[in-house]
Amino acid sequence: MTHTILLIEDNEQNRYLATFLLEKHGHRVLSAADGPAGIEQAGRLLPHLILLDIQLPGMDGYAVARSLRENPALKDTPIVAVTSYAMTGDREKTIAAGCNGYIEKPIRPETFAEEISRYLKNSEEGKSA
Repeated sequence: MTHTILLIEDNEQNRYLATFLLEKHGHRVLSAADGPAGIEQAGRLLPHLILLDIQLPGMDGYAVARSLRENPALKDTPIVAVTSYAMTGDREKTIAAGCNGYIEKPIRPETFAEEISRYLKNSEEGKSA
């Protein structure tokens, strides 16, 4: 099954790498370079999963996650923070904002797609339960 993944990331190089890795594993990847564009696309496209950078310009990833969770159509969509924020408590802050998971940057190309597949699988199992 092809999954649609929305990548909200302002860094072009990070977008390129994540998109390359995920498309190589058969996923369809759409991207947004900032929070407001990501919120708009998520509501319109209803992706299977959202990857969210936390350090975004203007509207940070925490605010984006909270806004995405306010949309009833996205309440079951997994949101995974992909961030360089890796201090004590950062993971908990992303979860409190509405994220389901947390992946530290830099991403590991050899395991990134596998990690994402795990979130997709967990989401599908949750829907069928």
